[in-house]
Amino acid sequence: MSTLLLRGVEVAGRPADVRLAGGVVAELGSDLAARPGDEVLDGRGGALIPGLHDHHIHLMATAAAERSVRVGPPEVSSPGELADVLRRADAALPPGAWLRAVGYHESVAGDLDREALDALLPHRPVRVQHRSGAQWSLNSAACRAVGLDEGQRPEGAETDASGRPTGRLLRADAWLRDRLPAGDPPDLSALGRRLARAGVTGVTDATPVERPADLRVLADAGLPQRLTLTGGPALAAADFPENVARGPVKLVVADHELPSLDALAGAIGAAHLADRPVAVHCVSLVALVLALAAWEQAGVRSGDRIEHASVVSPELVPVLAARGLTVVTQPGFVAERGDRYLLDVPPREHADLYRCASLLDAGVPVAGSTDAPYGSPDPWIAVKAAADRRTAGGRILGARERLSPHRALELFLTAPDAPGKRPRSVRPGAPADLVLLAAPLGDVLAAPSSDAVVMTFFAGTPFSA
Repeated sequence: MSTLLLRGVEVAGRPADVRLAGGVVAELGSDLAARPGDEVLDGRGGALIPGLHDHHIHLMATAAAERSVRVGPPEVSSPGELADVLRRADAALPPGAWLRAVGYHESVAGDLDREALDALLPHRPVRVQHRSGAQWSLNSAACRAVGLDEGQRPEGAETDASGRPTGRLLRADAWLRDRLPAGDPPDLSALGRRLARAGVTGVTDATPVERPADLRVLADAGLPQRLTLTGGPALAAADFPENVARGPVKLVVADHELPSLDALAGAIGAAHLADRPVAVHCVSLVALVLALAAWEQAGVRSGDRIEHASVVSPELVPVLAARGLTVVTQPGFVAERGDRYLLDVPPREHADLYRCASLLDAGVPVAGSTDAPYGSPDPWIAVKAAADRRTAGGRILGARERLSPHRALELFLTAPDAPGKRPRSVRPGAPADLVLLAAPLGDVLAAPSSDAVVMTFFAGTPFSA
């Protein structure tokens, strides 16, 4: 069996040669002699690090977003720009085809409803997803196509004072998907290549799907990345495909319809009885307080985690530490949405947004993620934001939450089954899921960017895009 010998790389700050064989790091040392069958690659002094793991991503939605029209900041920031973008997209589609748009924020043109969309595009079905991912807005043609006007309505369907659907659907993705025209599932190969080019060798899909078939679609997608899947409460005791790792059960604490304390505690307890930890979606402070109360009632299991922790007040930091919970957060939103937060969030709460340093200082494990497609799938954007806490407009948001660049990178270097714990390292016997960078690590982290990724290895094999 051929092996790969990487010469002249930097490992943990020191020059080294590394031999990869059998899917693992077989040997690490200085001036390793080439053996028959070795393929030799000159690392040119670049750092060799473990592959990055995105601890919270939505693969199917990200692949779909890649083929959708973006209608939110920074691409679209005014009603006129929204109209122009939608009309250009309309002209490129065949008659009757659905137009799918993503990334909308109310700062562009207020709260979209069917009437607002009808004024822009009345003749074809249009659906627009809010930047949060929690809401779809449909025009009248789309409302008719999915049966909203005929009384087929999910729990999250908003109506006006007369009982007529407004076209806004909250947390109704599965209902909507079942009523859309049948089609092939999104092709994830392009996304897999994009992630590989950024040095991502593993992902945890955090979509609360409720059907085994949805797990199978991901398992069969042929992504080069190692997959960890969550799934919703209905799949707590389900058998998972053999080629994926079983992650925590995803529970959503939706702010528009908060569950009761007993219901949330019961869902946590049911997952624990199925030998699964939980990953609880908490965007608001109210959701976090409710989740902590539910954990107090149900008990905490090793591996239980909070997704997002977008707002954490100072008094809750020691509570998180005492509970032994992990936080999986998205510092990239500081860069991507920070200017909006500075406008929309009360100044007294700015320090509470997407905490990192204060949680780590208190002993709370913190792992990094992108939440793509609601954030960029490039984790290096999040690494940079965790280090400098700088918005797109150049302002600082949460300066005391800054991490050193090395610590920021480590948010993405922990194992999928131990997010936020000890970072993985390049050592003999470790899986050869690795990333070769263009320069020593210190130089790369002076200005973190995926442009520094030279090559990504999966089980010791260089990835070819």
